[in-house]
Amino acid sequence: MHDFQCPNCGSSVAPAFQTVKMVTCSSCGTSLFLSDQAAEQAGEQGAMHDVPMLFGLGSHLRMGRDTYNIVGHARFSYGRGTWDEFCALNSAGAPLWISVDEGDIILQEEVRRAKWPRYDGYLKLGKVISYDGGGYRVVEDGKGECIALRGSFDEPLYVGEIYRYVNLQGENGDLLSAEIDGDQYAWFVGRWFDPFEVEVLS
Repeated sequence: MHDFQCPNCGSSVAPAFQTVKMVTCSSCGTSLFLSDQAAEQAGEQGAMHDVPMLFGLGSHLRMGRDTYNIVGHARFSYGRGTWDEFCALNSAGAPLWISVDEGDIILQEEVRRAKWPRYDGYLKLGKVISYDGGGYRVVEDGKGECIALRGSFDEPLYVGEIYRYVNLQGENGDLLSAEIDGDQYAWFVGRWFDPFEVEVLS
């Protein structure tokens, strides 16, 4: 993928990976949607206040058997606090997400639509659904507002947008998450990591 020119300030914008759909301009702070031909303005990147973090944008990590480069950082507010979502590339260059909330770290991979869980009714608290041969119970149903963006992402995000999320805990401790934006769904399956299991390489 070639570099783009920011339509707001004219600075060169270099996407971090081939399938990037959104990037923030480091010069003027504008969020940009990318197509094959051009970059289009998508709003502001918001204020990313400094807080103590184990890793951040540009970090190179080892988690489990693989390594990950952090290429995007999004922050969300759920009223009483915030959590951080990092778009990362594994050693094969595939994008994944690393979520950090009050010290809890989870590595999440998007579930292909053909493998989405099937269930009757609504995803209400306590409901158990089946996924990949195991049972998952709904343990959280909440909303978060995107308040800041930095870097490159494999999906479009908007500062000020409210997103609904539903978290389900598996019998083996894994996490299954649904992210809901209007009538659009995305499913992710994740594995928890103790912060002491995360090695920051650079």
